[in-house]
Amino acid sequence: MHISLDQFEGDWQLARIIEDRRNDIEGRLSGTANFTRVGPLELLYAEEGELVYGQQAAMLATRRYIWRGFEGEHAGKIAVEFEDGRPFHLIELDRLMPDDDHHCDPDFYHVSYDFSRWPQWESIWRVVGPSKDYRMISRFQRV
Repeated sequence: MHISLDQFEGDWQLARIIEDRRNDIEGRLSGTANFTRVGPLELLYAEEGELVYGQQAAMLATRRYIWRGFEGEHAGKIAVEFEDGRPFHLIELDRLMPDDDHHCDPDFYHVSYDFSRWPQWESIWRVVGPSKDYRMISRFQRV
């Protein structure tokens, strides 16, 4: 199976669980993720959903990233960037379960993707640092 950047374009249902180990709290987000073409090899990722975190009142949560594809020898890879263009992490689409790291001193982020049940897929983030210790599981399903 070969997945390309283009196959992400469109609307996805998003379900997320946040396991906050430091504070012994669970969070849940239910919403949507949309990939919109903004260039030949570029998609804008925008998510929006209702986040319930522990006993707090539900709130609106949003995120935006740029997913940038490559041509030539780096085809099959996606550079995920923050909306302002700073690098975040890399997705290697030639693997069904790619992973990568991101350092944001003093915190460490590790992501694992699972595309083995495409077009359903998930990302699992493990985040540790002096004031962070959580796992975040996001599941995506085509709308």
